[in-house]
Amino acid sequence: MAGLSRSAPTAPKLTVPGRGATDSQAGLAGRARRVLPGGVNSPVRAMGRVGRDPLFMDRGSGCRITDREGHTYIDWVGSWGPLILGHADPGVVESVRAAAGLGTSFGAATEAEVELAEMVVARMPSVEMIRMTSSGTEAAMSAVRLARAITGRDVVVKFAGAYHGHADGLLAEAGSGMATHGVPSGPGITAAQSAETVVADWNDRESVAAALEGHRVAALIAEPVAANMGVVPPGPGFLDFLRQATRETGAMLVFDEVITGFRVARGGAQELYGVEPDLTVMGKILGGGLPAAAFGGPVAHMERVAPAGDVYQAGTLSGNPLAVAAGIATLGRLDPAAYARLGELTDRLKAGLGDLVEGRPLQLSSAPGLVTLFFSDHPVSNFRDAARCDLEAHARFCRQMLDRGVYLPPSQFEAWFVSLAHDEASIDHTLEAASDSLERVF
Repeated sequence: MAGLSRSAPTAPKLTVPGRGATDSQAGLAGRARRVLPGGVNSPVRAMGRVGRDPLFMDRGSGCRITDREGHTYIDWVGSWGPLILGHADPGVVESVRAAAGLGTSFGAATEAEVELAEMVVARMPSVEMIRMTSSGTEAAMSAVRLARAITGRDVVVKFAGAYHGHADGLLAEAGSGMATHGVPSGPGITAAQSAETVVADWNDRESVAAALEGHRVAALIAEPVAANMGVVPPGPGFLDFLRQATRETGAMLVFDEVITGFRVARGGAQELYGVEPDLTVMGKILGGGLPAAAFGGPVAHMERVAPAGDVYQAGTLSGNPLAVAAGIATLGRLDPAAYARLGELTDRLKAGLGDLVEGRPLQLSSAPGLVTLFFSDHPVSNFRDAARCDLEAHARFCRQMLDRGVYLPPSQFEAWFVSLAHDEASIDHTLEAASDSLERVF
């Protein structure tokens, strides 16, 4: 297969008693399906929608990952966003190693947690205090609970195609893996929970107004740049409209910046667009590749959270030393020069893909550090548009790119994640591979 590097040394394999230590990809996929649902621990890792078994990775370095059989790929997944510095960044690895040497978890407070919180507060315009969690799902769920407590209301408005984790009430018409695998949002979710979620259309002011005016809404939760239906930025003035409309109706505006936080700008999308929410959910980059997330906002709101207040939230591993160390090491590197460089790399990738879009049924969308190539002959401004994409053409494209040593998100409804470990050579290789692949797709 052209473009695949097979020269890297083979990483040592873990030995499972009674089983071979050097299973092929196919053999390992079979083993995985016997003990893991669908053979994976998260649906987005499955590759059935692009017509193949999932790849099992052994190691990564910079912008490249190497699978079990020694094939090396330029990686545009980046662990779905956290690895803005790339794989196995030496500074992050050393910080985690040092923290682990002192203890992996204490179930007690540490100074490093305070330091990371101070870094976040210094960056996010609307955040004065945070509560850390271990996942974005927990953070989004807790932010919604807090908004309900503050407003005394129950209903939550979300957008079709937006994914805010897998808490029951937020799975209605979700994007990301649910959209990829065609999973309905109903099974296991009670009618009462569904009734408390109202779904509006992204970039559609009329649907938002109807949702807010027709219900006593506790919170409107939104990705300020939609990135779980593919990358779909807000239309001109749309975030300002959300801010004004929620204020007028007494609802809280919650920005889910799990993806955009510390990626599209130093202070996230709220800094980039100049719109401050009431509460912010963050994750991914916050943990530097380890499990960490948080929700935050003004002191007056956050002091409702236990033990300061009456809204209960807890987590055994929240703010654990290893994730905090990785987060501090990562945020510490993200200075103005880093964001300028990330912008340059994104622009180079976007410009090259833009040349390939001409004359083909393709749409290109981006934000700093994020890119999506939609296989569609019409512009994409919401999930309804994204759902009309040619998923079979996208699947063929992904397979062709794998053959050329480029690892893309195996879903039309996800973003390509640009990292600071990418460089001009890796982008040029990707564009050459994309040109060849598109010739074979259309």
